[in-house]
Amino acid sequence: MFDIGFSELLVIGVVALIVIGPEKLPRVARTVGHLLGRMQRYVADVKADINREIELEELRKMRDSMQKAAADVQTSVDTELHKTADGLNQAVQGEKPGDKQGEKQADDKKPEEKSAA
Repeated sequence: MFDIGFSELLVIGVVALIVIGPEKLPRVARTVGHLLGRMQRYVADVKADINREIELEELRKMRDSMQKAAADVQTSVDTELHKTADGLNQAVQGEKPGDKQGEKQADDKKPEEKSAA
C-alpha cells in the first residue's frame, strides 16, 4: 500500500521513541497496530461487498437473459402449436360426410375381393 522501506521505519521508530517516550511507546504501538488491523479488515469487507454486488448484478443479467430466452421459446412453441391445431381443425372440417361413406364402400369391396381371389 505504502512504499516505506526499512530505513524509513527505523527513522519513524526513533522519532516516536523520542516524542512519546519509552514508557508509552509499547501501548501506542499496540493501539496503532489494532487500528491498522481494523482498517485492513474494513477495506477487505468493502472489497468483498463490492465483489458480491458485481457477481449479483451479473447473475441478475444472466437470469433476465434466460427468462427472455425462455419466453421466446414458449412463444414459438405456442405459435407452432396453434398452427398445428388450426391445420388439424381445418383437416377435420374439410372432410365431407360422403368421404366417410366412400371409405365404407372401399371396406365393403375388400371382403368381396378376398372371396374372388
